[in-house]
Amino acid sequence: MEFRPMRRKRQELTNNECEEILLKSTAGVLSVLGDEGYPYGVPISYVFAEGKLFFHSAVAGHKIDAISKYEKCSFTIIEQDEIHPDEYTTYFRSVIAFGRIRKLESMEDIIHGLKLLGEKYNPGDHLGLQHEIDKSLSHVAVLSMEIDHLSGKEAIELIRKKAN
Repeated sequence: MEFRPMRRKRQELTNNECEEILLKSTAGVLSVLGDEGYPYGVPISYVFAEGKLFFHSAVAGHKIDAISKYEKCSFTIIEQDEIHPDEYTTYFRSVIAFGRIRKLESMEDIIHGLKLLGEKYNPGDHLGLQHEIDKSLSHVAVLSMEIDHLSGKEAIELIRKKAN
């Protein structure tokens, strides 16, 4: 699939810059095709590892139903959003990942995803993480998003600041 090129090329972030934002940010909006074809965007925490995005979820609900019907999705992160009222603008940096999402099925993959998530949000607490995994394993789903395309953009004002 050919993804649409960015119109404002000067503001485009490199793939490495997009990945840096994915690595350091903690939440974004996962968008899937929901009920009756309506877009469904849900704020969610995640981890970026092994070139993929991992999420945890309840085992049932709108998100899981949507994913089971249609695997394509996007995930958006706004890393920076400074309002500058005197300039009638915001100084922003954002990333959109486009890809395909699936619910992990094997216990090994589920536990691996939970460990990746746990290590991001509570690094080094292996005993506590194992306890949490044991406690929640029967009622948690882990989702994996294969990234087909990354797109990032920043405000022209931030580019000018870097140049000075």
